[in-house]
Amino acid sequence: MSENIELMPTTRIPVNGISPLVIVCGDPFRAETIAKKLDNSKEIAYSREYRTFNGTYKGKQVTISSHGVGAPGAAVCFEELIKAGAKVIIRVGTAGSYTKDLPPGSLIIASSAVRADGLTKQLVPDGVPAVGDYRVVHALNQAAEKKDVTYSTGMIVTLDAFYAGPLEFPHKLYKDSGALGAEMEIAALYTIAQLRGVFAGGIVALDGFAYADMDYYDPHKDFVAQAVEDEINIGLDALVSVTI
Repeated sequence: MSENIELMPTTRIPVNGISPLVIVCGDPFRAETIAKKLDNSKEIAYSREYRTFNGTYKGKQVTISSHGVGAPGAAVCFEELIKAGAKVIIRVGTAGSYTKDLPPGSLIIASSAVRADGLTKQLVPDGVPAVGDYRVVHALNQAAEKKDVTYSTGMIVTLDAFYAGPLEFPHKLYKDSGALGAEMEIAALYTIAQLRGVFAGGIVALDGFAYADMDYYDPHKDFVAQAVEDEINIGLDALVSVTI
């Protein structure tokens, strides 16, 4: 890459070198898998957990980028993508379900996220909601309706911790409050998108129950892989349908 191209400091994403339409995911190898669905796919950056590709989907330029696990590291990715030119960001990820009505292998489209993380508390005051852009959430719903998938749209919880310590996770409290499941990054995405004036949405594949014993957690089952495949296709279809 030419030395006169400005790169973002952490992700090494080229400024003005990406599409305004972006899909993000946690795993760098999943980013590569998504990129294989594009035409003319090209890797443009790989630094730490941040791996980024450009390509074309259904005739539109799109960018795929990985953000790693957890809100603080993901926030770096979201901020630098926006500084590099992103206008619409859709997260495709995984989550734990709160309800038997959405068993593993199902999908959740996150209309909003409970800010149970630490990152957003350092960005905005308590009481400020983390809400997905209505245009992106609507596009995700429209794309999901065209697929043979089990899904629901609603509130999700963003937590920092994955493995529990002596303190009990507040899953029942959030479930009783109407949340559908728990993950680790969407509240950060929605908060940053609101602050920076971009559109964001999120869809997650359920790979287990959030309140289950983690000793039995296994996200590598075929039906989870199929759900991830489904959400990727839904995310891409929704992304290129959003008008900005």
